[in-house]
Amino acid sequence: MTEGKYREVVSIDGKNVVLNLPTSPLDGVEVAEGKERLKMLDVFDPKFRPENYNKADGAPLRLFDAASVKIDLSKRSHEDMGFWHRSADFHEVIICVQGALRWETELGAVVLKAGEMILIPKGITHRSMLCEESAEENVLLELKVRDELEYVGDKK
Repeated sequence: MTEGKYREVVSIDGKNVVLNLPTSPLDGVEVAEGKERLKMLDVFDPKFRPENYNKADGAPLRLFDAASVKIDLSKRSHEDMGFWHRSADFHEVIICVQGALRWETELGAVVLKAGEMILIPKGITHRSMLCEESAEENVLLELKVRDELEYVGDKK
């Protein structure tokens, strides 16, 4: 088989299969329906203002929802989380996009800064608190994942 001009990598069950194609995989492709599925959001847009923007007991804004994964936007910026939280159903992967918050858990406390993420396993009690590194607006993406998660980041 001759090498194609275009290379496409298809992932199947975590394994990559390389396809060498003579033409771009987008040549002749037109999606008549479903274009809205390619969704780009600006999490800094004021229209994405969750309840928890200035309420200690407010809820984050649900952006995407499925039975096994939920994606929320949090902008806790003016008050500490005034309660403890425990998710019995979902692991919580929290990604700090802007600012910083102190996360207190029964496993210990950490300050989560922009560009960092933390995994809070299901069943672990936690809360977020403002800290010295907090910004005027602290922006977090929260992924709630029902399935078991295995950290594989250090595996090569």
